[in-house]
Amino acid sequence: MAKQGGTSSSSLEATPRMAANGVEWLAVPEWDEMPWLWHGFSTRRGGVSRAYAEDGISGELNLGFTAEDDRANVLRNRRLLTEAITGDSTTPLATLRQIHSGVVIFAEQRGAGPGGSERPPKGDGLMTDRPGLLLSIQTADCIPVLVVDRRRRAVAAFHAGWRGTVKRIVESGIGRMRMEFGSRPEDLVAAIGPGVGACCYAVGDEVISEFDSQFAYASELFHQADGADTVPTPNPIMFLNRSTPGHAPVVPSVHLDLIEANRRQLLSAGLKPAAIHVTGGCTGCHRHLFFSHRVSQGRSGRMMSVIGIREK
Repeated sequence: MAKQGGTSSSSLEATPRMAANGVEWLAVPEWDEMPWLWHGFSTRRGGVSRAYAEDGISGELNLGFTAEDDRANVLRNRRLLTEAITGDSTTPLATLRQIHSGVVIFAEQRGAGPGGSERPPKGDGLMTDRPGLLLSIQTADCIPVLVVDRRRRAVAAFHAGWRGTVKRIVESGIGRMRMEFGSRPEDLVAAIGPGVGACCYAVGDEVISEFDSQFAYASELFHQADGADTVPTPNPIMFLNRSTPGHAPVVPSVHLDLIEANRRQLLSAGLKPAAIHVTGGCTGCHRHLFFSHRVSQGRSGRMMSVIGIREK
């Protein structure tokens, strides 16, 4: 286990930008130096949805086809986000039917429309070197990761929940970029967007066991919540079932740093620390800005992280 307290992602790492249409999103300022690149992490601000909006808020930017929201509103929101990022609401948007997998899809304009793909393929990663197409993945606590090959002008977007992280969606996805585009690690930059932080992500035995079985550094990704009365041991499973002498057994709250887990995968794929940006903050701590599936107990909208290559 890491030391008590672990890392925290509660602080907001970027200031939202606002488009003329009222949509607010987050960007990586350093990436503005690549004029050929489109990118952004949506927030819940802007848009026309009322399904999850508090009193006094006229509309929100839910981008997922959820049970509570009207499909027409979601399509309108997607066009608003596309317009905010590219300047054109009709830019084709590639989408996925996300399944918490390690599957990465090569995206083309065929089948992608202004509001999303006609029949989204199953998977959790998209990549392309085709201009004029915006890749997207949806999140509401899971970690979005965007990757750019500055030399080859290729891009990718990954959806990394804990299951996808265990399946190395980001690390294997960069491997696919190397095969498809000839990408070299030294030419890659990456951004990790808003997601649930270690401060808010308590996990149980199954998650700890899965990470422990897959990563040699797994113990460094977990921390014990302050106040838990336990004796740390090298084995996370034992850690959950031990107590100090003279005390009744307790079940400590163990938190996972999913942002750090995906940063480690980027490092394992060969990226330098300086090439990795963390943009945004904890979705659980900043409910006014982000949708959070956990905090909302399953009744939540969805955000989108998007990336693409401008047409010349």
